[in-house]
Amino acid sequence: MVDRMTAWECIGCGRLEASQPCLGICQDRKMEFVYALDYDALLARNEALSAVLRQLAHTTPRNGDWERTYLALQERARRCLAEA
Repeated sequence: MVDRMTAWECIGCGRLEASQPCLGICQDRKMEFVYALDYDALLARNEALSAVLRQLAHTTPRNGDWERTYLALQERARRCLAEA
């Protein structure tokens, strides 16, 4: 699982703020954040593509059926890419 920070975002300027008590040693640093929905979508796409790769890595076609197996895996990979 990924730890997520809850913060307030200004709809005008995009400022992010998370209320935390200051310890007197704070330093501002440039950070990059992504929206959780975007991150979750990327994880789902990664899992779908990983499933295709696992199937490719662990599939042994029967004699004479390699082309049919290859075409089926190729079609599955195309569907995964199109869904993104």
